Amino acid sequence: MRNKLNVLFICGWYPSRVLTNNGDFIQRHAEAVSLKQNVSVLHIITDENCTKNIEFTSKKTNGIQTHIAYVKKTNSRVVKLIQFCRAYLILLKKVKPFDVVHLHELYPFGLFALHLKWLQKKPFLISEHWSGYLTPKLKNRTFFQKIILNLITKNASFICPVTQNLADSMQHFGLKGNYIPVPNVVDTKLFLPKKKEENEFTIIHISNMVPLKNVPQMLQVAKKLEIEIGAFTWKFIGEKIDGFSSLIKDLQFKTANIHFINHIAHKELVKEIQNANVLVLFSDYESLPCVILEAFSCGIPVISTDVGGIKEYFPHNFGFLIETGNKNELLEKIKQTQQQKLATSKEMHAYAKSNFSKEAIATIFSDLYNKALKLKY
Repeated sequence: MRNKLNVLFICGWYPSRVLTNNGDFIQRHAEAVSLKQNVSVLHIITDENCTKNIEFTSKKTNGIQTHIAYVKKTNSRVVKLIQFCRAYLILLKKVKPFDVVHLHELYPFGLFALHLKWLQKKPFLISEHWSGYLTPKLKNRTFFQKIILNLITKNASFICPVTQNLADSMQHFGLKGNYIPVPNVVDTKLFLPKKKEENEFTIIHISNMVPLKNVPQMLQVAKKLEIEIGAFTWKFIGEKIDGFSSLIKDLQFKTANIHFINHIAHKELVKEIQNANVLVLFSDYESLPCVILEAFSCGIPVISTDVGGIKEYFPHNFGFLIETGNKNELLEKIKQTQQQKLATSKEMHAYAKSNFSKEAIATIFSDLYNKALKLKY
């Protein structure tokens, strides 16, 4: 009997030549599972630079055999569906025999998981990360799509949203199934605490800077903070300054250092988090941001709006959860982090290691794979 299972990840999101960081949290799940099992990845994405209808790549990345199909862009939904199905069937022939399917993204890639269950008797479980199922922003789905979504979830052995809050929202949406939340992964061997030098008080924000992240509101808070405490540094990582330069000019910062840094590699991100005094997120909604868990792993406290399932993995002395949109509360909690004694960096890292490390997540999923295979018979 084999010691390791062969697991096929079917991913709607995954890093590729089109979007190099899209779904990197799924890649981390795959790398975690690969500690205990053999993992292959199947991913399909539209690429407007394709010269052929479909182009294929297969390579081993970080120990994961990764098969990606790039489909030529088309404005026809029918043609796109046909090309994606063709790509799936061709990629499937490239994948080594597998025991169980791990689906990431319910629709439309869940149709492939259904195909494998019905025709090849392969059980599947679902990991769901998408904040689109959260109650405040449930998007309209057609009647047909709702039927398909229900069919997918009912046929899954397990559904593993990253938080209980996301599980509740999916069930409120009408998606029935066997729910067992499993959080995101943190590389706790990379995101480590580091002794800080006595430098200027530094705040860090990491995101894609879309409107729901409320960067302009944070900049307004930064101006008030400058008036009250004087010099400090606030780094916004993930986007260039271009979209915010006029607001920064209007705010006329004098002693505060405001830096915008474009997307950086994980190893560089570690250094930025380690050198910060606090991570701030001021989002309208989230599911479970990896950056919060990475900050904990580095022993850095966090101030975040109390949205999504963040509070499920937020010990009371690891920082502060605040009301959505409350700039005054954000200002007060930033000042409070300078004065109040919170958990030690050692305590924060130990918590991250126990709950989000690759080893911890690999153990949870391995147990679920084995249970799924037993349920099959």
